[in-house]
Amino acid sequence: MSDATSRIKDTVSTHDVVLFMKGTKAMPQCGFSSRVAGVLNYMGVEYQDVNVLTDEELRQGIKEYSDWPTIPQLYVKGEFVGGCDIITEMTLSGELDQMFDQHNLSYDKDAADKIREANG
Repeated sequence: MSDATSRIKDTVSTHDVVLFMKGTKAMPQCGFSSRVAGVLNYMGVEYQDVNVLTDEELRQGIKEYSDWPTIPQLYVKGEFVGGCDIITEMTLSGELDQMFDQHNLSYDKDAADKIREANG
């Protein structure tokens, strides 16, 4: 197991929600990362952000770990959920809310509804 793989496993098992992204939740460095971080921030989700731009081994390692070729990548309770398109779809369909509810994770339900209203 590589160092990157063990750091990824440790991160996703230590935190309920983790976003591997380009940049940080306060300063995303790509549009896709910005969209997912924006959804999580707006919904008030507590999450750990991991900036893959600061570590090339981690940037490559996360793609191999998930067998998913793109970043950002969202993990909930240690499980890979998806990238930008999947998170966008799940937000608009209410599936992301359901996932958070199933795992007893706190988020602003009104904010989630407002996202759907604005995109309906």
